[in-house]
Amino acid sequence: MNNAEELSPLLTNTVSTRKIDLAGEKALLGVDVPDSLDLPGDMPVFLDYQARWFEDESEVCIAEKSRRTGLTWAEAGRNVITAAKPKRRGGRNVFYVGSKQEMALEYISACALFSRAFNQLADADVYEQTFWDRDKKEEILTYMIRFPNSGFKIQALSSRPSNLRGLQGDVVIDEAAFHESLDELLKAAMALTMWGARVRIISTHNGVDNLFNQYIQEAREGRKDYSVHRITLDDAITDGLYRRICYVTGREWSPESEQKWRDDLYKNAPTREDADEEYGCIPKKSGGAYIPHALIEMAMIRDIPILTFEAPDDFISRAAWLRESEVLTWCEEHLKPLLEALNSRSRFSFGEDFARTGDLSCFVLLEITESLAKREVFRVELRNLPYAQQEQVMMYILTRVPALVGAAFDATGNGGYLAEAALLAFGPDIIDCVMLSPKWYGEWMPKLKAEFEDQNILVARHQTTLDDLRHVKVVNGIPQ
Repeated sequence: MNNAEELSPLLTNTVSTRKIDLAGEKALLGVDVPDSLDLPGDMPVFLDYQARWFEDESEVCIAEKSRRTGLTWAEAGRNVITAAKPKRRGGRNVFYVGSKQEMALEYISACALFSRAFNQLADADVYEQTFWDRDKKEEILTYMIRFPNSGFKIQALSSRPSNLRGLQGDVVIDEAAFHESLDELLKAAMALTMWGARVRIISTHNGVDNLFNQYIQEAREGRKDYSVHRITLDDAITDGLYRRICYVTGREWSPESEQKWRDDLYKNAPTREDADEEYGCIPKKSGGAYIPHALIEMAMIRDIPILTFEAPDDFISRAAWLRESEVLTWCEEHLKPLLEALNSRSRFSFGEDFARTGDLSCFVLLEITESLAKREVFRVELRNLPYAQQEQVMMYILTRVPALVGAAFDATGNGGYLAEAALLAFGPDIIDCVMLSPKWYGEWMPKLKAEFEDQNILVARHQTTLDDLRHVKVVNGIPQ
């Protein structure tokens, strides 16, 4: 290939545009999109999860979703607003990349509907145009709506191109996980953001090792500045999806019919694993330890002290002043030297995992150096210690840390006692009272894993460290 070919557009127009009969085209291909937004006054156009997607202005947005939750519908409405605006207000072309003609037609039909509903176009005529994909050596049929007041257009491609060179504007990639050349397509799409364009990636999952899932994980780990929306079938039902389906199809809604509808979808999937992927946003082949043994071993060093205070069984029956005195003596002997030796140029964070009986309560002080590397300073393990004395040890540490930037407390159940005490003492800007949940794990475990992958964290070399970190497993697609 010569240099001229390398720089020339990979997608070029082959024929002039032709106006189509949209209703006839929909009937021919079996596409069912209403011609008007005929909704009761108390029913919003967009359900809550659709509205959140519609309103997200991030440069790159990714949606991992259940099937048939209507996210492309909301995207069509957003794209009409974008293409109808003049350039000075952020108007741009929009290109939709689907996988087949029916998807493109369904999308452009929704765009035509919103164009009329938003009073952008009286007729919202749809045109047909053909692209020539030089790499794939095939024609790609497109559907197009022009916005004469802005000069921009929305164009829906009926099959996936090998590349996007030659296009300029926002890009919507639908069912991205099923694209055979997603890496090349995304590389070209991301280049368009240099001139202010947006990239919107929508898909159900197609396996844990798929590039689509890898992008999501990298975003959650903080490696990529992408906005990620997760919309399971249950999320959509909570926001009113089944009620909307009942309204559109003329069925009567009831809690019982809603539950049966949901259960039947799961029951009738080929396997439970398929159902979880299709409706639960859980990519297949999940499971096993989340952070590899080798990564943990590489991060472990021997000189991090683990300090243990185990109270005798009669400790709680002793006078309060005696308990306080004994704990203070222990703190002065074991904690004071370590706290006085802290590097004043570093910042520090604190983490707590609570237990009153049985397992240990655990305090960890983490140093964040000027290079942003992280190192466990020391760990305190408290066994069989009353609430008041756990608070005493906690306050001894936190009031002596020179630059405390944050502290996270397990506020679940009885852990709320210490979390509340810390919150009252230091305020919400420093103290994070964590209610452990799958959502929390899904947000923060990828960031923790990234620290180990980047070799940016050092922890105490001890069997309990290894056991605790190896205990994190992927359950229903979420590390926890």
